[in-house]
Amino acid sequence: MTLMPPNVPPPSTISDVTRKNIFDAVTASGIFWAGRLPQDDFLGRLYKLKKMPSTDHRFGDAGSDIWQHCVRNSDWENDWVFTDRRFNLMWCSDEELLRFLTELLHPMVRAATDEVERLLAIFNEHLAKDGWELYPATMVSGRPVFAGRKKMAHLDHAVSTVKDAVEPIGAEYINQQITRMYAAAQNDPELAIGTAKELLETVCKSILMARTGACDPALDLPGLIKKATKELRLAPEDVPASARGAETIRILLNNLGSVAGRLAELRNLYGTGHGKDPSARVLETRHARLAVGAAATLAAFLAETHQQPTTGVF
Repeated sequence: MTLMPPNVPPPSTISDVTRKNIFDAVTASGIFWAGRLPQDDFLGRLYKLKKMPSTDHRFGDAGSDIWQHCVRNSDWENDWVFTDRRFNLMWCSDEELLRFLTELLHPMVRAATDEVERLLAIFNEHLAKDGWELYPATMVSGRPVFAGRKKMAHLDHAVSTVKDAVEPIGAEYINQQITRMYAAAQNDPELAIGTAKELLETVCKSILMARTGACDPALDLPGLIKKATKELRLAPEDVPASARGAETIRILLNNLGSVAGRLAELRNLYGTGHGKDPSARVLETRHARLAVGAAATLAAFLAETHQQPTTGVF
């Protein structure tokens, strides 16, 4: 079958090279794209097959056509769907392609978790080149249901850094907070902002418990930051007057408390954890990314300082 792009392709950022690489990799993997479903059942989850044309003159719609050649006779090649013009996977919109790929991973389609892991690795390896990724968005019956999103390159480094920084602390809950915060930054700004605040609270409490064996449960986030920075000798007054750029360093350290205070205020106004007026204005993804980036950077700085043989600015 000779496949030509439509005259007016829909907007897309996932290139035809990436798409071809994905389809070739799936074929080479030996993993059947329709999983445990008949091919017409799989495609029926995504498309209205009865309203799509048949390629066989004996049948009036795509559903009957596919059943005849894939279920009854099985005389089409296994990877026929990747080049079928009706589904247009090489040139459809990003959203349509991602919907198709995530369906390949759906628990209803694929029971074998090792196949899900292999396909997910294939998809994300190639999608990353165009700035996309698939991620577990929800759960059903204990299995992840995936969705597509643009990679947040500007947050990736901050989140990776804070994960490495908190690892010696050994708090699994912190890693859960980081994962939840990062995932929510794209699609749930309120949850991202609320979790960013909680992450800082947990990191500060972990540091204080490790260093002093106690943590006042009544302390709010600004109070926890103040207590933790004092314990780590990061308070502005800990900077010796003789230090080069002492005043600049004091101002920078003082702003650590300001970041925490403003993040707490932002969470109270817009984050999860408080009931809102039905007409309340919600924040956008860009605000969530700002909050997550600030919280991750500050949490990493505190955790890294905590691990130093000697704490303090110098």
